[in-house]
This record gives sequence, C-alpha cells and structure tokens, in this order.
Amino acid sequence: MLVVDNGSPHGSAGTIASERGARSVRLRRNDGFASGVNCGISETGGDVVAFLDDGAVAGDGWVTAATGLLEDPTIGAVAPRVALAGRYLEVLLDDEPWFANADARPRGRQLRQATLGGVDVLPALLGPGIHDLETGPAGDRWRWTSGRTPFYVPLLDLDAELTLRLNFEPVRASRVVDLLSSAGSYLREDGSVGDVGSAVPNDAWLDATEERFALGLGALVTTREALGKVGAFEQRYRTGYEDTDWCWRARLMGLRMFYDPAVTVRQAPRSDVAGFSRQRLRHLAERNRILTLLRNAPLDVAMREAWRKRREESDDGVADLLPRVLPRALGERELLRRHWMMRPREVFERWAGVDVPTAI
Repeated sequence: MLVVDNGSPHGSAGTIASERGARSVRLRRNDGFASGVNCGISETGGDVVAFLDDGAVAGDGWVTAATGLLEDPTIGAVAPRVALAGRYLEVLLDDEPWFANADARPRGRQLRQATLGGVDVLPALLGPGIHDLETGPAGDRWRWTSGRTPFYVPLLDLDAELTLRLNFEPVRASRVVDLLSSAGSYLREDGSVGDVGSAVPNDAWLDATEERFALGLGALVTTREALGKVGAFEQRYRTGYEDTDWCWRARLMGLRMFYDPAVTVRQAPRSDVAGFSRQRLRHLAERNRILTLLRNAPLDVAMREAWRKRREESDDGVADLLPRVLPRALGERELLRRHWMMRPREVFERWAGVDVPTAI
C-alpha cells in the first residue's frame, strides 16, 4: 500500500502512514487530488490500481470484487457503493413547494434555526430537500427547504434521545437511515455531472451492478493497462471534473465504467475541500466543466455552453477566462481525437440525462 501525503502540515499524513506500515510519498504542497493520484500511479506497480480518498474506510473485498469485473477488457474502471459515515435522521415537512421570482428552486419554508440536542446543525443538514446555506448583510443565515422532499440530520449520538428543533419548534423525524454518498456519476444536458444516489437513503434500489457514465476518484479501481491507454488524470484542474474528464476520455476510447455495490466504502461527509475557498471551488467547478466539454463533448454542445457562460452574469470569473483557455482546450481535443474509437455524439446521446434524479 502506498499513501501519498498531499502536502499535509509538517508531513503528518506520511508519518502516520509509515507508523502503520505503509509506504508513503510526500508532496511538498497540495496541488489537488489528481496530482496526488498521478503521483501514486507513478510510484506503484501491479496490474490493478485502486484509489482511496482520505476519510474513507473500505469494506473487506473491495479490490477483489472490482478485479473480477475488470477481467472484462471492455471495462475501464469500477467503483463501489460509497456511503456516508454515521447515521441520519430523515425529516419530511408537509410544505407545499412554491417558487420566487426567477429562482428555479422549489421552496418550502425558511429555516433560520436547527438544533439537535441543543447543538447547531443548520450547516450540517443535507439531502435533496434542503438548499445551500445563505447569509444576509447582518451576518444572519438561513436555508430553504424544497417542500415535500426529505432532508437529513446527522445523528450526534446514536444512543441518546435528542430533540430536533427547527425554528425553535420540536420536530419528529420520520426514521433513522444510512445515507449514500455516490453510486457512480450521471451527466446532465449542460455537461455538468452529479453523484447517483447522493445523500439519499441506502435502500435496495441501488443494489444492482450497473454501468454508469462516469465514476468518482475517491474509491475507483482500474487497471494499469487502462491507465496507460487513457493517460493521467488532468491535474491542472486542481479539484473537480478530473475524474469525469478521465472517464469521458476512456469512453471515447471504447471503455465502460461500472458501479458495483458488492462492497461498501464509508466516507466522512465533507463540506469543503482543504485549501480552497467556497468562491474558488465555484470557479474551478465551472471552469473545469467547460474545459471537459471542449475536450470531450460534441463540439456544438461544448461551444453552446462556452458561449452561454460568456454571456451570463456570474461572479465566478470563468467568462473572462474563456478567450484564453478555449484555444488550448480545442488544441488538446485535436490530440485526444486521434485515439477516439467512438464519436462524441454517440457518447453524449447515450448518457446525457440518464440516471439524473427527478427531485431537485
């Protein structure tokens, strides 16, 4: 086993790894997850290569189960069921959804306070039934629910009977559940991606091995042969879409991606990425979405989204970058297309809109 210490303070991650008998390689700074992954690839041998994010714990037989599927030469990578660590209260409020002005989000009620056993949990709520945290000029904060769609509260103590209060009123939870983090990735019509099963109960509907458009890097298993064919992960992305870009390139080369729920990997919830501000993450996500489309998608789709980004009013700073990054991305596309076995249109029409959740 190799642990890549991706710029941890004072090399603490590498020290801990060495104390537990793992070989470690230290990078002087954190240039993003893909940088650490590419380092790990170059420092290891073996026919099967597995990646496991920090904060994740793999179940027994994770790599063995994936290896069985990878015996099929048309399969480029496999990812397991990734569930969130801990358990969660499911909350379902009986609010009729409504819409405000040009905001496309369905709204239920505005939550300005959420506590479990007296502890503030408003920022920790998750799931399709809750929108992002918002703040006002006076420092006040709130979150909108999305109506009659459940959201989830992390349990602080599995054995304690704690009272949940929303806007200072006690609320009864529907049930206690395990939550998924990812069961592979889907592709939207605008070229953005999301996790199948993200923050939904770990129920039986995701118990079947299925092909997905793409897979996340956090617990991905692939082969040395596939890595040699597809190439390295695009580490200039820093964070976001490096896994999508790699899987998309692999698909254009005729390889398939599979979700295999035979083994579960548990992942601690994350609200941010170390070293990146929320604004920086928004910028990188949008920039990398456009770059990934320019490199891999049908050209009319890629240019449509680039033009849309150029025209829209946004504070993520991507529109100003496009005149500079677009020529380079199109040049990379010309190099990549030499290895395509499928047309971008075939891949896009097969996967755009597939597995996308209906609930907002």
